[in-house]
Amino acid sequence: MIGELTVERVETFAVALPTLRSFGVSGGAVTVAGTPSIRVLVKVSAGGISGWGEATPIPAWTYETAESIVTTVDRYLAPALLGRPCWDLDGACAAVDRAINRGFTIGMPLAKAAVDTALHDLLGKAAGVGVSTLWGRRRRDTLTLGWMVSGQSPAEVAEHVAEGRQAGYDAFKVKIGLRGEREDLAVVAAVRDAAPEAPLWVDANQGFSVDAALRLARRLAELEVTAFEQPLPANDIVGLRRLAEHSPVPVALDESLRHPSDLATFVRLDAVDVAIAKVQRSGGLTLSTRLCALAEDCGVRLMGSGLTDSDLGLAASLHLFAAFGIDTPVDLNGRQFVDSVYADGVRVEGGTAHVPTGPGLGVEVDESVVRDLAVDVLA
Repeated sequence: MIGELTVERVETFAVALPTLRSFGVSGGAVTVAGTPSIRVLVKVSAGGISGWGEATPIPAWTYETAESIVTTVDRYLAPALLGRPCWDLDGACAAVDRAINRGFTIGMPLAKAAVDTALHDLLGKAAGVGVSTLWGRRRRDTLTLGWMVSGQSPAEVAEHVAEGRQAGYDAFKVKIGLRGEREDLAVVAAVRDAAPEAPLWVDANQGFSVDAALRLARRLAELEVTAFEQPLPANDIVGLRRLAEHSPVPVALDESLRHPSDLATFVRLDAVDVAIAKVQRSGGLTLSTRLCALAEDCGVRLMGSGLTDSDLGLAASLHLFAAFGIDTPVDLNGRQFVDSVYADGVRVEGGTAHVPTGPGLGVEVDESVVRDLAVDVLA
């Protein structure tokens, strides 16, 4: 039956989800308490079966907006996929790349990720197995989550750590680059004081120069920080190579790795210590599995991250990270900031997430709720 399925319809729904907490990165606000968080859900249908995917527009992090994602899927990606065999994930990836071509790295990765994830969900449902089972690789059944800390002062940070501990979390990630160097270090030190034995890593979201990052790295090593994530602009390859060579803290790349070929470049230049796996940044599960396999084969350590995804994106990441056996805490913080009121199926207990076992992504989407939450972002 799977071999006979062809894509019949592709639909987009921009939904306004309740925001639980405010959250910011060096580029600006990601979520604002009291303001709904927009997520774009994509539904792909074939033979009476539907698969769902998610895109998380964060203009403070990347160039894609809710409006651009909706128009990209509706006007370019959907026409490229209609009538194509659902099983041909590689061909679908090539088709959407022809519709919206690559620039320096990859074009419109969030929009492409939503479509690709929906196809995976559809295929898993058609086969009656979870996505990781579909791949034939599932090395973990649970993953440890990290609690995101983005407070502005040491006192506020201590409160955030206490909140995370009360919620059952024992690993912490800190956003830096939002303040001055001294203030950033004070915040990280406050987290370390509040959680002396916990795994702790920091994420600058491209917020520093090479010299500033090197100064910070020496101090971060004293605080036993396990990874320094994306300290420099994504395309500063020379700077990242210098930093990887001299930093006492392993340098992890996120925004720099849009496509597997980006990782290949950094590996050849010996400019990466850790590769961050992130489904939406890399255009979906098809390209993400290629990136993870390349990192594994090249001896580059993998870490996992997300984009404050709701439960569709969370489930996709859990399948990917479980398939590659990522055994360090992962930054899948959507549940911390956004309420996935449209979905059910992902079990998170304290700081532990269980990889869904149901067909496809293992997420049950209530389409009536999706339609109730839908907003016209193009109005």
